[in-house]
Amino acid sequence: MTLVETEQRGGAVWLWLNRPDRHNSLIPELVSDLRAAIAAAAKRNPAALVLSGRGASFSTGGDVAGFLAHAGSCAELSDYAGRLVSALHEAILDLLAFPVPVLAAVNGPVTGGALGLVLAADLVAVAEHSFLQPYYSEIGFGPDGGWTALLPDRIGVSKALEIQYLNRRLDAQEAAALGLVARVCPASGLGSVVDGWVAEIGGGSAQTHRVTRQNVWDERRCAGVRDRLERERKRFLDLVTCPATITGMREFTRERA
Repeated sequence: MTLVETEQRGGAVWLWLNRPDRHNSLIPELVSDLRAAIAAAAKRNPAALVLSGRGASFSTGGDVAGFLAHAGSCAELSDYAGRLVSALHEAILDLLAFPVPVLAAVNGPVTGGALGLVLAADLVAVAEHSFLQPYYSEIGFGPDGGWTALLPDRIGVSKALEIQYLNRRLDAQEAAALGLVARVCPASGLGSVVDGWVAEIGGGSAQTHRVTRQNVWDERRCAGVRDRLERERKRFLDLVTCPATITGMREFTRERA
């Protein structure tokens, strides 16, 4: 099974996270496939890039079972976590550097580091049953995927800290009120909303869209994001091998078994 599916649709390239049996949770192979798909999509010169997920969830972030499968030694776990978080952060930067508008069709829950894939999108439509939630403090992980590198700039430092300290769940309407989401709709209408955006984008000036995106995500801003993502990566690796974190992962998976 392809972990990321590519679909050409209405002038846009759609990329589908395709691990629905695991709620599109992230493993190194999936993120590697995503980066390759992003690079291939750029060569097609689409009007827009759309990111979505197969199944019930957009993505539940790093697969905790995957971390535990490599917890036989600190070195093994650190290596696995480093590969996953590094690849995720590079994928986020790939999306920020993408030459045309990036859209997200969020079909379900977004948790953990998967939020970064949404934060890297210019326009986000979410199914009304979707939610965003960090979960880091429930396990002992350090935040990754832009929770500290991107989210505070989007919604303010105080609100970003509140959500993470209290493990707040943001439903679709709350996310829209904070400006993280442009449109909330029934799940059945998600594709139509995004197809409509693509049609409007395609009817405008492609060169204007490109320059607009380049001006927003210029070298200076992207360099700042890269530096903060690198800080997240280092702190994640500092904590992932702690005995308390490994215990937290085991308890987390046991509660959801």
